[in-house]
Order: sequence, then structure tokens, then C-alpha cells
Amino acid sequence: MNRKILYLSQEDVRNVGLSMAEIIDAVERGFVEMANGRVEMPPKPGIHPGQGGDNFIHAMPAYIPAMKSAGIKWVSGYPENPQKGLPYIMGLVILNDATTGIPLSIMDCSWITGMRTAAASAVSAKYLARKESSTIGILACGFQGHTNLESMSVIFPLKKVIAFDPNKENREKFAKFASNKLGLQTEIVDDPKKAVTGCDIVVTSGPILKVPHETIKAGWLDEGTFISCVDFDSYFSRDALKEASKWTTDNLEQYNHYKDTVGYFKSCPEVYAELGELVTGKKVGRENDKEKNFAANLGLAMEDMAVAPLIFKKALEKGIGVWLPM
Repeated sequence: MNRKILYLSQEDVRNVGLSMAEIIDAVERGFVEMANGRVEMPPKPGIHPGQGGDNFIHAMPAYIPAMKSAGIKWVSGYPENPQKGLPYIMGLVILNDATTGIPLSIMDCSWITGMRTAAASAVSAKYLARKESSTIGILACGFQGHTNLESMSVIFPLKKVIAFDPNKENREKFAKFASNKLGLQTEIVDDPKKAVTGCDIVVTSGPILKVPHETIKAGWLDEGTFISCVDFDSYFSRDALKEASKWTTDNLEQYNHYKDTVGYFKSCPEVYAELGELVTGKKVGRENDKEKNFAANLGLAMEDMAVAPLIFKKALEKGIGVWLPM
């Protein structure tokens, strides 16, 4: 029997038309499954090419029975790539038939990673931010800056975004996206403090670094701010982190692996809750308007496997992709 596998390029993945709202819903359902012990997801093993830098290539497998989803993402992150005209994040997702194990599709993971990461930020914000949040600060205006702004606009009545990025091209692209696509009042600032103070929500979305540059200082954040640390703790001084009312993550097992084995999250606050605990009500989210609540989500294989079957299904319906012989 001749078996075939569907290859989906990055353009193909984008063109299937999966919305951010659909991705947020899928990711949140995935966290419900995980919080109830119905997801198989081992800590991601990885290699770190280079001489003691921040490069990584990770293998990320997961199985979600309720979504009939099984597969793996092989993803790299090289912080110096943008200086070479290359993406920071690149890789592939392999989606398997959960019943037979037969590979169904190979798809580019860059768009998926950016969108599902932002979706997890939005799910965290749903439980940890103020419901009426209208002003958001974005520090680092690359792809994650775009997707996190879009995901927050799905959940909250955003009116204004204040953005900081030292890269002029990033700033210009971000400003057009925020104003033209999302219809937000957009302010680009040259001082990172101005993108933090006075905001209901703050997202830091730069490269993930073992040694934080600690740009954000104590006292910059207003009372009641929610912060999504897409780049882990890279942007924050230790004194600023001490102001956290609740420090949360998406998966404690992997968080501790990053902290104890790989060397991230040094001197960070104690984890209050996993995201799945917030989604299922096992832990209380925001309790008052003064809390400064943080989400330091790592990015999980579960999220990729929650999204990949939806992309595959839409690709089949629309006849998108290239069939390859196995």
C-alpha cells in the first residue's frame, strides 16, 4: 500500500485560516486536559550547540487523547539569527495518527509556535489580569510581539499599545500591524520604562537568555499589572520580580527542569500555580485590582499538539499542501 504524508510549508500553515480565537480555545482546552492528568508530555530533551550560549534545539512530544492528537515538534532557537537575516525560531511539527502511529503530516512550526505561545499568554491573562485591561506594553516587537498583541486583543478591550524595540524595522512593522490590523492607538517609545509604566498588561518577548539583561527595574510596574514573560525572566531585575504577587508557569515539572538543570530562573519567586490549575479553578487567579501577577510560561508540546490537528483538518478541507510518498 502506497502511503503518503502531507507537507505544509510555513505559507501553507498560515493559509489554512486558523484564527487566534480558535487557537486560544484549543490551548485552553489542552490545559484543562493536562490539569486533569489526561496528557502525556515528558520534559523536553534538548541540545545546545555553540560555546555556552543561548542556542537550543528541543524535541517536544505530546499525546492528548481527548483531541486525538499525537506528535512531536523539533524546534530551534538561535538568538543571533536575526543579525544574519534568519528567524530566531525554526523547526518542524510531525503529526501522527493517534490510533495507528502512522505519520500524517509534516508542517513548519514557526507560525504555530508564535501563535500558540501567544495563546497561552492570553489564557494566563484571562485568569490573572484585570478584565477591563485596555493599555498594553510590548517590549520587543518581533513575531512574538505581534502575536501576543493579537491574542490579548481577542480577550481584552484593548485601546492602546505602547511598544519598545531598539530595532527600527521591527518598530515600523509593529506599528503598522497594531494600528492597521488591530485598530489600536499605537505609541512607539525609545525608553523601555515608558512601555511598562501605566500599562494594564505588559509582555516581554525578546530572546530567552540564561543571564537576564534585567532592563525592567523595581518600581516601574503599576499596581494591578499583569505581565507575560514570553522570554522567561530575561527582561527583569531581581528586585522587580520581588514585587510579584503571583508568579505562575504553564508546567512546574518543566519549569524546575529549566531552573535546576539548565540554569534559567535564578532567584525568581516561588511558583504559585500552574496555568492548568488556574483554568480548572484548582487555584485562584487574580483576587484584587492591586496584584502584580506574572506568567512565566515555557511553551509546551501540548500546545503544539492542540493546534496541529486543527491545521491538518483545515488543510485537507481546502486542498492545501503537498503530498509526499513515504
